[in-house]
Amino acid sequence: MSWLPGRLRRETPAPHVRVGDRVLPLEVRKLAHARRLTLRLAPDGNAVRVSMPDWVSAREALAFATSRADWLAAQIARVPDAVTIAPGATVAYRGRDLAIEWNAQAGRKPAVIEDRLVIGGPLENLAGRTARWLEAEARRLIADDLAHYCARLGRADVPKVALSRARRRWGSCAADGTIRINWRLVMAPDAVRRSVVAHEVAHLAHFDHSPAFHRCLADLFEGSVDTANRWLKRQGPSLYQPFG
Repeated sequence: MSWLPGRLRRETPAPHVRVGDRVLPLEVRKLAHARRLTLRLAPDGNAVRVSMPDWVSAREALAFATSRADWLAAQIARVPDAVTIAPGATVAYRGRDLAIEWNAQAGRKPAVIEDRLVIGGPLENLAGRTARWLEAEARRLIADDLAHYCARLGRADVPKVALSRARRRWGSCAADGTIRINWRLVMAPDAVRRSVVAHEVAHLAHFDHSPAFHRCLADLFEGSVDTANRWLKRQGPSLYQPFG
């Protein structure tokens, strides 16, 4: 324990924002390249996040978030109800809802049968087996997506599949060519997942968001990028509900 002379050290309480009858923790992130304050609600609705330039103080960030309490309240109202993985519930897979059917005599590996996800094994670990199956499916599908778009780009070298559990972004491409895709996209429609993969593959040719990048993305992706982006903006938070 650390001490100050003659008294206990006082710790600065973590900042919180009042939104209606709720008090939410404020998560502040300083970004060297940021030019303005940006505000968002955590996907599960349980935290307020502010990104800001280095020169902005935490006090200003709190004031910024507090001044937009009405906007935050509207965002909270849009957060889907929590999803429990249990027999009789549903889980999203490739854009459609599958009814969870638990059968102790069935195989432990989940199987899609028509509009059902049939799972065996111990009931108490049903959610864990479902999550692991979804991640394995994400790895398989994203590997195919990466190979497809790298071929369209004319690249013989295909990055290894790297799944992300990020809470802020759907995909990323590092300067060394490493591509990470959020595994939760396996629950989204195929076109939405593939649009994110195509976006990151386009960064292998243009490591920016220049007009050349957007032309490359339009050439790579077979569908509508705008439609996929609108789906993610509207429905993306729901992908965090079953497993956080």
